Amino acid sequence: MRTGIGYDVHPLVKGRPLVIGGVNIPFKKGLDGYSDADVLVHAIMDALLGAAGLKDIGQQFPSGDPKYKGISSISLLEEVKRLVASRGYVIKNVDSVLVAQEPKIAPYMDEMRSKIAAALRIEEDQVMVKATTTDRLGMAGRGEGMAACAVALLEE
Repeated sequence: MRTGIGYDVHPLVKGRPLVIGGVNIPFKKGLDGYSDADVLVHAIMDALLGAAGLKDIGQQFPSGDPKYKGISSISLLEEVKRLVASRGYVIKNVDSVLVAQEPKIAPYMDEMRSKIAAALRIEEDQVMVKATTTDRLGMAGRGEGMAACAVALLEE
């Protein structure tokens, strides 16, 4: 068994769609980044890559490479699944937490779990998505950005 941790942060800006866990969420701002800036999926990818002993997402899918400009993070997650499998690992589970003051994420969690599980080709009960606020403390609490962390368990 191998475990990995992933963490990511993106600023919120006007004029971008908000994509979290592969789900488009109606909101006044979106996350800024080179891809679709899906902070939750980025944390999950890094957790999986770390568990498999592979380089992080910044090295796997570098910003500035035109083929990744605006790309769906779910499609990158599918590539991470292939990389993990090529090392001889099976994904046992992924647990993740989104840190955001708003919008409310609960109505979208089941769809996020479904999209993440489908990309990883695992069962939905092997994927957990949770959310928390920071009680208006820090950058997430002030609505300046969102963060996410994830843990992945692999089996050889």
